[in-house]
Amino acid sequence: MIQSRKPYAIYVITKHGLKTGTELFHSLKGADIFVSPKFISEAPKESKLLSLPMEPTLRETFMEYDCHIYVISVGAVVRMISPLLVSKKTDPAVLCIDDQAKFTICVLSGHVGRGNFFTQKISDLLENIPVITTASDVSGTLTVDILGRELGWSLEDQDRNVTRACAAVVNETKVLFVQETGEPSFWPLEKDLPKGVEYSINLKNVDPKDYEILLISSDRTDIKTKTPEIYSNSVIYRPKSLILGLGCDKGIPKEVVENGIIKVLKEYNLSFDCIKSIASVDVKKDEPAFLAISKKYGWDFITFSAEKLDQVDGISEISKAASEYVGTRSVSEASALLLSGSDKLLVTKQKYKETEGGKNLTVAVSRIPFATRSEIHSEGLEKV
Repeated sequence: MIQSRKPYAIYVITKHGLKTGTELFHSLKGADIFVSPKFISEAPKESKLLSLPMEPTLRETFMEYDCHIYVISVGAVVRMISPLLVSKKTDPAVLCIDDQAKFTICVLSGHVGRGNFFTQKISDLLENIPVITTASDVSGTLTVDILGRELGWSLEDQDRNVTRACAAVVNETKVLFVQETGEPSFWPLEKDLPKGVEYSINLKNVDPKDYEILLISSDRTDIKTKTPEIYSNSVIYRPKSLILGLGCDKGIPKEVVENGIIKVLKEYNLSFDCIKSIASVDVKKDEPAFLAISKKYGWDFITFSAEKLDQVDGISEISKAASEYVGTRSVSEASALLLSGSDKLLVTKQKYKETEGGKNLTVAVSRIPFATRSEIHSEGLEKV
């Protein structure tokens, strides 16, 4: 999904189609409806004119919406959109609804473009039959290419081993899911993992030759160098698991903060893609660099009072500067621990300065202590 896109475009060319399209137009927030000239006078006043032939309109709209809903036959739609297709990474979802609104059919971008999600949503609105043909959805197994996306997870590499992994889970061959970090709800907690999928919380004693593929949820970047044989037979997910505690001199440039974070994470083999939030002390809540970098990357920026930070256990050293200027023993370490909910640091306070006499940055890193599916099982919470 491309964030700048509008949500829905609805296309109708028949009388019955106009009835269905109008119902969806009024039900879907942010939808636009395109109506053929013959029925434009009967359409909602906000309707847009659909060219006939449709190709000129589609060339303008195809990349402008997340989901295209055609109350038109599948065959006609396939012929019209085929010249517009680029890549499953960027192509929008395409749905077709028959003229009597008996079926909602996912035609394109079922996973990455959320076509299957939209199909189910539209089908629920129209109370008709959803038609979804992607194998993982039909068989009720892991959707490898979008696993954990609703939790903020991303794939380290969208191409490496993904097709092979999709085939492995659909064919119910031996697959190992390794949850080094990340939410356990990547698969519904009330359900056992699909047939063929085993589960582990680490890579100790794992022989990659024992499995068709390994699915690894991790914030470490050294899997490739430390265990190349595992890396070569894996798909790696990047959950939002890291909390950065930050302290700085007033007026520090955003670029210095960014460079310092990158340097620290690289040195400690942690993925930049796994940052969830940054944290600091209340007096830094309006620090321009922190506000700018949190906005740039979509991170939450949370601050705490000096009094709260001063009560946090687990810090590695007492900061004289923090005690003198903001009234707490620690800023970066304490804020990382407090926001993450962890009782230990992944990276203790690291100091960063780019030039002699330049502004100072401190960075500490903590990992959110997610529960594992094994722990949930043992507490009896998974079975319902």
